Amino acid sequence: MLEVELKIRKWGNSFGVVLPNEIVKKNKLKEGSTIEIFIPEPKKVDFEKIFGTAHFKKSTQQLKDEMREGW
Repeated sequence: MLEVELKIRKWGNSFGVVLPNEIVKKNKLKEGSTIEIFIPEPKKVDFEKIFGTAHFKKSTQQLKDEMREGW
């Protein structure tokens, strides 16, 4: 199985991909050939893992109450 990364292009009201000529020749493809395309799930970014989470000594409510007292 061959894995290639290609960019999607807009063609009229549709989208498509262009196979490089070297891949077409290597795999003996021609117009009308059937190929399978596997589309991976979009990658989900776990911001909590990247940036971590903030842990305070006081609850959010306590911080808000203290801020209000300062006004």
